[in-house]
Amino acid sequence: MWRTRVAAACVICRSLANSSCGIKRKSPLQNLHLVSRSIHHPHYPSAKFQRPPLRISLQQFSSLNRLPLHKTKLLNVKHGYQSHRNFWLARLASRLLRVRYLILGSAVGGGYTAKKTYEQWKDMMPDLEDYKWIVPDFIWELDELVDFEKLLKALPDADDLAKLMPDFDKIGESLASLKGFLSPGSPGETAFRATDQGYDNDKQFKKGLLGELILLQQQIQQHEEEARRAAGFSSQQKRKVSDKEKIDQLQEELLRTQLKYQRMLERLEKENKELRKLVLQRDDKGIHQRKLKKSLIDMYSEVLDILSDYDASYNTQDHLPRVVVVGDQSAGKTSVLEMIAQARIFPRGSGEMMTRSPVKVTLSEGPHHVALFKDSSREFDLTKEEDLAALRNEIEIRMRNSVKEGCTVSTETISLSVKGPGLQRMVLVDLPGVISTVTSGMAPDTKETIFSISKAYMQNPNAIILCIQDGSVDAERSIVTDLVSQMDPQGKRTIFVLTKVDLAEKNVASPNRIQQIIEGKLFPMKALGYFAVVTGKGNSSESIESIKEYEEEFFQNSKLLKTSMLKAHQVTTKNLSLAVSDCFWKMVRESVEQQADAFKATRFNLETEWKNNYPRLRELDRNELFEKAKNEILDEVISLTQVTPKHWEEMLEKTLWERVSTHVIENIYLPAAQTANSGTFNTTVDIKLKQWTDKQLPNKAVEVAWETLQEEFSRFMTEKKGKEHDDIFDKLKQAVKEETIKRHKWNERAEDSLRVIQHNALEDRSISDKQQWDAAIHFMEETLQSRLKDTESVIEDMVGPDWKKRWLYWVGRTKEQNIRNETKNELEKLIKCNEDHPAYLANDEVTTVRKNLEARGVAVDPCLIKDTWHQIYRRYFLKSALSHCNLCRRGFYYYQRHFVDSELECNDIVLFWRIQRMLAITANTLRQQLTNTEVRRLEKNVKEVLEDFAEDNEKKVMLLTGKRVQLAEDLKKVREIQEKLEAFIEALHQEK
Repeated sequence: MWRTRVAAACVICRSLANSSCGIKRKSPLQNLHLVSRSIHHPHYPSAKFQRPPLRISLQQFSSLNRLPLHKTKLLNVKHGYQSHRNFWLARLASRLLRVRYLILGSAVGGGYTAKKTYEQWKDMMPDLEDYKWIVPDFIWELDELVDFEKLLKALPDADDLAKLMPDFDKIGESLASLKGFLSPGSPGETAFRATDQGYDNDKQFKKGLLGELILLQQQIQQHEEEARRAAGFSSQQKRKVSDKEKIDQLQEELLRTQLKYQRMLERLEKENKELRKLVLQRDDKGIHQRKLKKSLIDMYSEVLDILSDYDASYNTQDHLPRVVVVGDQSAGKTSVLEMIAQARIFPRGSGEMMTRSPVKVTLSEGPHHVALFKDSSREFDLTKEEDLAALRNEIEIRMRNSVKEGCTVSTETISLSVKGPGLQRMVLVDLPGVISTVTSGMAPDTKETIFSISKAYMQNPNAIILCIQDGSVDAERSIVTDLVSQMDPQGKRTIFVLTKVDLAEKNVASPNRIQQIIEGKLFPMKALGYFAVVTGKGNSSESIESIKEYEEEFFQNSKLLKTSMLKAHQVTTKNLSLAVSDCFWKMVRESVEQQADAFKATRFNLETEWKNNYPRLRELDRNELFEKAKNEILDEVISLTQVTPKHWEEMLEKTLWERVSTHVIENIYLPAAQTANSGTFNTTVDIKLKQWTDKQLPNKAVEVAWETLQEEFSRFMTEKKGKEHDDIFDKLKQAVKEETIKRHKWNERAEDSLRVIQHNALEDRSISDKQQWDAAIHFMEETLQSRLKDTESVIEDMVGPDWKKRWLYWVGRTKEQNIRNETKNELEKLIKCNEDHPAYLANDEVTTVRKNLEARGVAVDPCLIKDTWHQIYRRYFLKSALSHCNLCRRGFYYYQRHFVDSELECNDIVLFWRIQRMLAITANTLRQQLTNTEVRRLEKNVKEVLEDFAEDNEKKVMLLTGKRVQLAEDLKKVREIQEKLEAFIEALHQEK
């Protein structure tokens, strides 16, 4: 702005100087404004005037904050010299200088127009605020989390790399022989077959730092062979020594390079691991505030879990890939799995079989190193020793619980998920170790069972077989290699792992034997890759980190690696884990779509079968059917509360009297009726009733109430509801009813309260009105008639049919019945002679009857006479009591007067009234206990039983059976598997 003003002032000054010709002045500069003059000629001689210093406030300008610049203001220049002649010229010049305001206005207007145009363009652009979640926040904070300058400094310089690299000119001369070494059919082909089969060898070995190291090692080996060959043809001893020195020097140089690159890789991987852990932790806390999707491996593991429940026999339908870990017992299978999972998670034992059932381990990446079971929500922190011990104990308990009685191993799969930073994603199944001999304590079929389990898993054409061989024992003792070669003769899906290589190097006399094993020349089996690992020093208390350090240290100092018997990519469990994971995912990508199509076809077949067999029924699986049955059962229990009080009391009173009537007649009424007078009758009745109430009656009443509740509950449970009744629930309802009745117990305090109520009811003898009197008589008559009918039936069975039935139905009497009939006739004569005869026969009377019968030629036993007398006298007494009851119908008036001046005594009517009233009060009390307490407790027990059955899958399978249930179950499982496989395939394609 200042420069613009100066330029404008200069132009005006020149124009004024040129147009003022003919006017006398000292100098053209004297006519200019002081400021213009001082700018153009700062050294113009002037004693009085000097250019004042500018005071301009400087402000930094930023395109981000868009702060407006402050206007720069010039201080007013005060001067005392003005030419009188040129005063009008100065005024004209000062006015013309106002053109700077026009320029300033134009600049401001242009800026405003530009800003308005920018705002319009900005409004036309879409709002991207809603799409900020696409780029995670940690991407913008990456420079704060990672020190890139430190990483850059850690990388070696080009000069250092040039020093470490070997002489490629000399190595280039041996490329021809190197091609021969790598050609098919050569000995080197088997060595490189570990992780490269099915891939391009050149691309694989040139990819990454590990590939470069392998190429360097191969070139140095070729150079070594050439040097040895040249030394053999040379006749100079010095030349041989020099070549050997060069070979040793190159060998040491290679090892140093490998160690340096290995340290660099470890450092970078450690930093990457920490960074990924930090990212996963922040993502886990919901930084992006969105629900994270399940990982691929978790989705795949869910499919395998469903399949393990649906297809326990692993038939041809289940061809989904999984890594099957097989090996001889104590070969180190579990140790290899723990090194891959980076935690000591399995129970251990010296020489003892610890793996008693298949264990499916799903490895996935996560922010924390944890483990959890499929059917449990508890997480075990694998960084804490107490959680590791608890996890090992839980696995051992689950294994032992899965083993049935009389068996040693189980086919039931234990599903375990392990998450942690840096874990390779895969699904492994640890199988029981193959044994050659069944020892004491094992089931006789243990060996065959282990073989069948291993074959069942390995016969899956897409299963990757991880064959574990103990390197510390003789190879000829191996059993698992023959089994694996049978299941995978071509070795297209087998990875061979030689464990305990440290012990093998010490014990094996010829190291070439280890090389033969790794190159696949010793065993008849073929494999996709060969690996050598070290899983510790044999101490179960070693940590994973210490085992890793020991393994790396061993292979760095091992002669097997220095002498090139083992390749760098064939050692350590880390390389093994990477190779197995790559092979697993390759197999998954190749086979999962085919398996999805197979399940789609199975689903179509099952749906067609359902439509043909059950066209009008919904496809309800076992759980849905159980829920439907549960609702019906609860509705039926609720129906108990809708039973009327009258119905309850009638049932209780009737059932209770049926249960106690025999005791009342035989033990109370009959003994009291034998007394001489009414006073003795009442006393005897009171004593008998008191004893009965104290000891038996309350307990009998509670039993009757509980049986009545059971009958009503059973009636509601088994009652068919017309066309809506479903027979498929009958078994379940019966089991629920039986289990509920078994669990239910009547309130113990009920007997105590009931005893007091019954005692008070039986003590009352006051009949208030004629209606109650008549009701008592009616009750007594019904009871006596029922007893009389039963007695007549017993006598008829004793003496046989009468003459009418003998003539009409052509039946006769047996010999015993004839004897009893003669005895009956003789006893009836005895009663006719003495109508007031007591209830029991005297001994002389028994003798008289027996002699009379013997006189007629009938031999009778005294016991038979007494037994017949009991029934005859009972019939006579009941008939007499019924006739007396009929006489007492008009005895209520005498009862009110206490039978004063009356020969009629009706104390038996009062007794039956007391019994009847006690029954009514007891029934009412029991009804209240039922409706207020026991029905609710029964409903609670039913709910508990249903909840227990809902958690017991075996119980549901046993109670809900049939073709319809099984077809619905298969259809549900197949649909679920197909849907999850399709979701997995979609996620797999997105990851590509």
